[in-house]
Amino acid sequence: MSDPIRPKADDFDPEVLRLFDQYVHGLIDRRGFLAGAARFAAGAAGAAGLLAALSPQFAAAQQIKPDDARLSTKYLEFASPKGYGKARGYLAKPAKPNGALPVVLVAHENRGLNPHIEDITRRLALDGFIAFAPDALFPLGGYPGDEDAARAEFAKLDQAKTREDFLAAADMLRHIEGGNGKLGAVGFCWGGGMVNFLATRLPNLAAAAPFYGNAAPLEDVPKIKAELLVVLAATDERINAAWPDYEKALKAAGVRYTLYQPAGTQHGFNNDTTPRYDEKAAKEAWSRTIALFDRRLRGKG
Repeated sequence: MSDPIRPKADDFDPEVLRLFDQYVHGLIDRRGFLAGAARFAAGAAGAAGLLAALSPQFAAAQQIKPDDARLSTKYLEFASPKGYGKARGYLAKPAKPNGALPVVLVAHENRGLNPHIEDITRRLALDGFIAFAPDALFPLGGYPGDEDAARAEFAKLDQAKTREDFLAAADMLRHIEGGNGKLGAVGFCWGGGMVNFLATRLPNLAAAAPFYGNAAPLEDVPKIKAELLVVLAATDERINAAWPDYEKALKAAGVRYTLYQPAGTQHGFNNDTTPRYDEKAAKEAWSRTIALFDRRLRGKG
């Protein structure tokens, strides 16, 4: 590989990337990935090496340290009577805010509130938002510190209760101290699907940026009041298959949306802890996300 420390998506056979996508989304297990990847490596040991190279490197990718003096961060519990009863998330905001700030809910991938999503939350805080990332795994003990274990725990969740936990988080954020009353949401993969869902249930949601997430139920699309920035990868058969019908429904309902689908990207391209990360596309997607939030939540532009 061109860079043994931070390999790129182009360093892997497309079939290996496809197998990895199936693995991280629970369509095949670890054994299934290793068996399939062995065809592209020197047996089982080589396949295990491929999996290790594709797995997240949280420390190497961290952009903002948890104790950054510019920020105020904490874990915050909140009531979720229609969900699991009690939920928790990670709150980050500027340490010295200049007036009331817009609020952004951050929806994680299908591994719960891992270090990458906490870092994303801090990035939003440095951009001048109150950012809050609920942890869907809190009812099961929280993020376990291991991605495989997190995926296994995630499969045990009652998704109906989890959706209610995120709705309760959004309700809590409407009244959070220091907020300006404007709410946005951004989410990735499973979290992108969650953001699409939230948009159908939250008439007060002003802006939403779902990254390569499952589409909202088409019959609920007319309920969307938020402006959407829909971010898709170029190569992502599982998610992209639903886009034509979703776009048709958005147009029919008069929902304001923009699509950003950069060429040459893989599912997960914004996640800078893995080789699927595409720096140029991720920076542009993030720039567009912040611009949307600035315009819709602050009234800029």
